[in-house]
Amino acid sequence: MKKKWICSKEEDLYYIASQLFAKYPHQLIFSLKGDMGVGKTTFMKYVCRYLQSKDKVSSPTFSIVNEYELPNNKKLYHFDFYRIKSIDEAINIGVEDYFYSNHYCFFEWAERINTLLPPDTIEITISIDYSDNKENRIFSF
Repeated sequence: MKKKWICSKEEDLYYIASQLFAKYPHQLIFSLKGDMGVGKTTFMKYVCRYLQSKDKVSSPTFSIVNEYELPNNKKLYHFDFYRIKSIDEAINIGVEDYFYSNHYCFFEWAERINTLLPPDTIEITISIDYSDNKENRIFSF
């Protein structure tokens, strides 16, 4: 069952990242679902911070994948498939190899490669709630 977290300020994202790994301590594959500008890459900054990466996190929109070093020789791969035009394009960059790399993989716009994702991929949905004259982000996973 999906649980929801409300993010009213950017600093809440570190706590939400901690809850993600508390709920799924052994999971490596995650998809990030949400409209453009909802905060997927911003959330990734806090995921990397929580996992103790010292790397600067940026959007992989043009590079397709960014790699971040983590302690203990672990890595996090952050993908953005917004510009992917076909499943074949994702296959050609070797996306399936990343699934079995034993490293974290986070996919923005994963719905463009849904048929390739492993069945145990955890979907993180981010939406915006404008009630009470505030702009809160709602995270569910």
